[in-house]
Amino acid sequence: MVWFKRAMPSIRTQDRRDIPEGLWRKCDSCGAALHKRQVEDHLSTCCECGHHFRISPEKYFSILFDERKYEEFSASLRAADPLVFSDTKKYPDRIAGVIDKSGKTEACRNALGKIGGHQVVIAAMDFGFIGGSMGSVVGEKIARAIDKSIELGVPLIIISQSGGARMMEGAYSLMQMAKTSARLHRLGEKNIPYISLMTDPTMGGTSASYAMLGDVNISEPRALIGFAGPRVIKDTIKRDLPEGFQRAEFLLEHGFLDMIVHRRDLKGRLMQLLGHLAS
Repeated sequence: MVWFKRAMPSIRTQDRRDIPEGLWRKCDSCGAALHKRQVEDHLSTCCECGHHFRISPEKYFSILFDERKYEEFSASLRAADPLVFSDTKKYPDRIAGVIDKSGKTEACRNALGKIGGHQVVIAAMDFGFIGGSMGSVVGEKIARAIDKSIELGVPLIIISQSGGARMMEGAYSLMQMAKTSARLHRLGEKNIPYISLMTDPTMGGTSASYAMLGDVNISEPRALIGFAGPRVIKDTIKRDLPEGFQRAEFLLEHGFLDMIVHRRDLKGRLMQLLGHLAS
């Protein structure tokens, strides 16, 4: 941290017009101006306050898998339009637009690889695809990740990052909570370990199903985790909420989490857990 402060001095306001666009990023928590390389070197966290920026499944795979080697599966699944839904856009047009703009195909990616020599299956969600919303494809991908884990007899890790159910699929989306929970029951019957990692945010139907069903439930610091949002709850009960309500630290204190792990320590802690659970 000291090295970065010396190597990258603060920039005066009058000099900022000379800085090339896209080289700096403002921390959402403390407001610090961070050089993008600085952020990348700290695994997309703020070196000043520890704030964790949201990252994609691909970045989680590169952080966690040994030598960044992994095999992706179930990548060809695409959302259908069972309700023929339309708001400001038709649902198929919205999906096509997000795919064209982001290059992402859905809000979940599955991969098989090794962490510290332990073979694992990881299903990682992506907030960058329609808010990480859980639709039929996400539920099917989670189910297939569980099936792959059972088939190979290897531990499962699900990285949750979602605003909840996908409204454009209505009840089909809500059914994914029961579908994934039932699949996880099968995993438990086989005594195969399941580690749930909750990141910011893990809300709605995601938190009400597989995100909270891990043998070990862990979270990144300050992640927002809950069902309904704090503003909705406050407006409903007409009372002020406790400080830090629905943040990871609050949930850890009240027994909903087993541990909070900084991203720089995540792989090491998972290796430790896998070593215990696999044996």
